[in-house]
Amino acid sequence: MKRIFSGVQPTGNLHLGNYLGAIRNWVRLQDDFDDCLFCVVDMHAITVWQDPDHLRANTLETASAMMAAGVDASRNVIFNQSQVAGHAELAWIFNCVARLGWLERMTQFKEKAGKDKERASVGLYAYPNLMAADILLYKGTHVPVGEDQKQHLELARDIAAKFNHDYGQETFPIVEPMILGTGTRIMSLKNGASKMSKSDPSDLSRINMTDDAGSIIRKIRKAVTDPDGLPSEEVGLEGRPEAANLVGIFAALAGRDIADVLSQFGGQGFGTFKQVLGELAVDKLSPIQDEMRRLMADQTYVGQVLTDGAVQAGAIAGPVIEEVKDRVGFFRS
Repeated sequence: MKRIFSGVQPTGNLHLGNYLGAIRNWVRLQDDFDDCLFCVVDMHAITVWQDPDHLRANTLETASAMMAAGVDASRNVIFNQSQVAGHAELAWIFNCVARLGWLERMTQFKEKAGKDKERASVGLYAYPNLMAADILLYKGTHVPVGEDQKQHLELARDIAAKFNHDYGQETFPIVEPMILGTGTRIMSLKNGASKMSKSDPSDLSRINMTDDAGSIIRKIRKAVTDPDGLPSEEVGLEGRPEAANLVGIFAALAGRDIADVLSQFGGQGFGTFKQVLGELAVDKLSPIQDEMRRLMADQTYVGQVLTDGAVQAGAIAGPVIEEVKDRVGFFRS
């Protein structure tokens, strides 16, 4: 059976990069796969400190955004990670399977911890093992990820292969990453070399899913560009990260190829292009934002979706974690 698993952290300020890079792709995949689990990964969120009240609110907001964008709760399993204990159980077992050398090579830890890695949490360091557990707890076969998460998927494959080898049976599938088209990596509006991020101190660096139309247009108008106009061919975007980012956002929102966008706007200045891009962004995001606000006003319903999803996820995970415990040799009366 082919099974999709993917997740997003509930750390607040969901933005255009989250939508184009992940959630929008989930909407498409639910038509191609009969078995999809979409998770609000709140356990990953606490690798850095979170205000408890904010974490609860952000969990509901993230689930609301998923459903507002078109992830159908009646067809998919939507849940938050901490309600299924198997994630933590399998993550510990994988802590004992993964090798320190594998984790030392993870570039995201180095980027997030920076110069203060001695003060970083153990959870941030071992984050990739929990990510592997998230997927393999459901024997997920395919995971839609951004390019920046591909290294973590390779680790999940290594962990699955080592567990299978160590215990002499094919317990876990070797998961396949799915890197999906234009828009999988949206960059900052202020710095085309940095990914659009919730943690960037400048709100002008991102388009939040809760921004109103005026804010969206203003942020795109203020987005950093270079002095040259738009090229007519894609090769002309090389070495121009800010220009490439805006063209990529346009292509992703419009469902067009970058070459097609450049054939329309090549030779023009950024003033006109930014105006059209701002209007396009408002047109595409406004219906999602309206539905997201409606869902966020009905927290009882959203909470019930997560609770029901956790029951469904637990029913899938339960036999898998029992099988793993048996393989490892844990005594059970």
